[in-house]
Amino acid sequence: MEYVKEVFAQYDRQCIRVYQAYNPTIAKEAVALQTFGENFNLNRMTWIKPSFLWLMYRSNWGTKKNQECILALDIYQSKFHEILQKAVLTSPDAANTTGAQWEKDFDETTVYCQWDPDRNTNGNAINRAAIQIGLKGSTLRDFLDTGIFRIEDLTPMVKKWNEQRKNGKLNAKNLPVEKLYPIQDKAVRTRLNMNIANYQ
Repeated sequence: MEYVKEVFAQYDRQCIRVYQAYNPTIAKEAVALQTFGENFNLNRMTWIKPSFLWLMYRSNWGTKKNQECILALDIYQSKFHEILQKAVLTSPDAANTTGAQWEKDFDETTVYCQWDPDRNTNGNAINRAAIQIGLKGSTLRDFLDTGIFRIEDLTPMVKKWNEQRKNGKLNAKNLPVEKLYPIQDKAVRTRLNMNIANYQ
């Protein structure tokens, strides 16, 4: 199946929302500080995900160990674009990227991107891909210092929605509404193997 590779997200004029799952210690500290504190490991890569339902699939609706707390991070769009400009695919599948060039870019970057099938409320794949963005090193530190506008704990709502889902009573209209987030930088679109035809 050829998946649509575009960014779908909840956003306003200033921010775009991404999601992460953590254990309670890290999550509670992050909400209190409105950034990540001493319990967060800066030496590990962290992944941000604009797709709420992909994270629900990945964390099994916040029931997996160390993924019990679901955080929504509203990050500045300007920072999101800076991050995308550094992003390199985790595998060299862009049509105009050679293996050698990809290896060089991969070794030098601090931002990684991969596309995985997005999901519906039951965890089944749909016909579009969800973008996952991995941050490390200087980009991660800068993201924590200047990229986050707000951190919100969605854990209580996720638990409620999961119970409704399991009982067949979940109304998908109550979940976060995500729409196409336009990425118009042609260099970014090409490097990340997005559906370039949509923006020609």
